[in-house]
Amino acid sequence: MDVKIIKVRTKSDLKKFIMLPWEIYKDDPNWVPPLISEMKKTLKPFINPATRIARQKECELFLALKNDKPVGRIFTGINWALNQKKNERMGYFSLFECINDTDVSNALFDNAFSWFKGKGISIVRGPVSTEGADMDELKGLLIDAFNSPPVIMNTYNPEYYVKLMENYGLEKFKDLYAYYLDPSEIFKKDPTKVIEYSKRKYGYRVDTINLNNLENELKDIKYILDLAVPDEWEDLAAPDFSEIESLAKGLVDLVDPDIILIARTNENRPIGFLVALPDYNQLLIHLNGRLLTPFSLYKYLKYKKKINGARIFIMFVIPEFRKKGVSFALYHQCFVNGLKKGYTWGEGSTIGEDNLRMRTDIESMGARRYKTYRVYKWNIQ
Repeated sequence: MDVKIIKVRTKSDLKKFIMLPWEIYKDDPNWVPPLISEMKKTLKPFINPATRIARQKECELFLALKNDKPVGRIFTGINWALNQKKNERMGYFSLFECINDTDVSNALFDNAFSWFKGKGISIVRGPVSTEGADMDELKGLLIDAFNSPPVIMNTYNPEYYVKLMENYGLEKFKDLYAYYLDPSEIFKKDPTKVIEYSKRKYGYRVDTINLNNLENELKDIKYILDLAVPDEWEDLAAPDFSEIESLAKGLVDLVDPDIILIARTNENRPIGFLVALPDYNQLLIHLNGRLLTPFSLYKYLKYKKKINGARIFIMFVIPEFRKKGVSFALYHQCFVNGLKKGYTWGEGSTIGEDNLRMRTDIESMGARRYKTYRVYKWNIQ
């Protein structure tokens, strides 16, 4: 039977698009089901061209069918704002899921890349977040270490996805690394004296974020990003304040302020920050995508208390204060505060293979690289 590819336009098709992973991962204990309600909230505006325009999103949702049964899906998107900043014509794909069938995956990629070509796109990268390649969420395809669940905002997939993408001809763009933070291995030699010396010598301190003064804290983060994000990074530009504010509002209910840190000079100039989040995937893995049922609420309350890990997913220091111990001080303060809160392990991710400075920083404190995520590319002919 031939593979049929449709564009998702109805609520019924959207439900099939969202629920497909429950079939693909039904026997996989390491898969973390997303919240169905959140998936609907995110994707529903994109199936109607009118509401899609209102959201200023150029995107499409493709669903693959065999005998009217969903067997694959892919989300395609274009971030015109990032393209303008980077002088690129780049597209991205996300939410790729597929049965182990190259006919299905090839049909999905054929339709996706044909759509990009029609939009004048010259290069496509993915898989990444539905919000774009510049977001550190669901970034990359897992290519190793399939024996454990992903941490919050990271992806997970069957091993055969590597074959599906590479058999089609997608090529590696960049690998991203995840580091395991074991308290028995990191900071084996107490760095407190060295860090305190560095703080005195260069005149800075490390504060926990003040959620009661969030707008000003976000302005400080924006200031740091404007100075710290390298111009040469092809898929990342310093976000606008409205983008930072929107992201913060989406995460504020999940944060633990004791592991979100901002470094400032003694004159209160912001010079670096680190954001870590509790690993809510330890909770989500028990909910099967549903939160609003009595049993799910019971599980939510039960497993929320048992979260014992966190993910460090962003850290920046302005150029002027690099190699002055600021990043080390941020990591150590996060480690100290995390232990006090009861976290027994952590993950630092996802760090680009070409980000040698950050890799050196996290490896020097004793972190162990344990997972690799690959972002692929496709040149439009």
